[in-house]
Amino acid sequence: MASAGPASVKIVRFHQTGGPEVLQLDELPLPDPAAGEVRLRVKAIGLNRAEVMFRTGRYLVEPKLPSKLGYEASGTVEAVGPGVDQSWIGKTVSTVPAFPANAYGVYGEVAIVPVRAIAAYPDRLTYEEGTSIWMQYITAYGALVHQGRIAKGDFVLITAASSSVGVAAIEIAKAEGAIGIAVTRGAQKKAALLALGAGHVVVTDEEDLAARVNQITSGKGARIVFDPIGGKGLESLAAAAASGGIVFEYGALASDPTPFPLFTVLGKHLTIKGYTLFEIVGDPAALPKAKQYVFDHLASGDFKPRIDKTFPLSQIVEAHRYMESNAQIGKIVVTV
Repeated sequence: MASAGPASVKIVRFHQTGGPEVLQLDELPLPDPAAGEVRLRVKAIGLNRAEVMFRTGRYLVEPKLPSKLGYEASGTVEAVGPGVDQSWIGKTVSTVPAFPANAYGVYGEVAIVPVRAIAAYPDRLTYEEGTSIWMQYITAYGALVHQGRIAKGDFVLITAASSSVGVAAIEIAKAEGAIGIAVTRGAQKKAALLALGAGHVVVTDEEDLAARVNQITSGKGARIVFDPIGGKGLESLAAAAASGGIVFEYGALASDPTPFPLFTVLGKHLTIKGYTLFEIVGDPAALPKAKQYVFDHLASGDFKPRIDKTFPLSQIVEAHRYMESNAQIGKIVVTV
């Protein structure tokens, strides 16, 4: 069932892979949701690194050109497809990244998404905050809580700590009584990371990562390492890990090859685990637990999405350029 509305809408698409400038606002007919889908009237969009990789053709799946993009949006359900409970209509929700990047996309005035990929969030959050929760918190939850079984007193090494997922990992570590060790390249972000709840900050432009972690942990190392970068830095992360520790690799931001630190892994009995949030969102048993965990901590105030900067939809190219600058601490949001 579709509600009355404008005959056309603006949707962000790219017709070739490349830099931010390939993104364009296309005027398209108002789409109707198919079976099992809903149409969201978008109010805010949360940007993610995965979308940069998808736009450039370096992601886990290939775009189907011309391609939409985007995982996270908040807004109001204005239409539902066949088989979908009509009570969703009029509800404020945000999208959970529970669909392939090349099958759906949320950058635009409206978004069609599967009904299983929407969730209510606490009323106290704004649209901008509501679009800034599921990707970052479920990604961090899945590694640290669901798989890593983080416990009080654990040391957790968090690289790319100023990203939205990094900030979520800092908050989760603190909520579970663990000690987050945030890693950042420059000292300019150190105070902000400490204020967000990191127990320690390692500035890699000034400090040797493994030596500093060894000092912080009194020689034990970090039981959990949470890294979206890969590349040659994996050797330093393995050196900083505790005996029997686990290194979660949840991204591939590094452009250089990733050497496998075999002798360190053997000597410390390390686990190197490739991980994405799709392990959680694709698991019918794990996803409801993840949603509830995030919702409860948001409602209690333990978690508060940090919005670094907002852009209007007309400035989507500038928003992507800003994301590529690595200047942000927290989430970049586009308002509609």
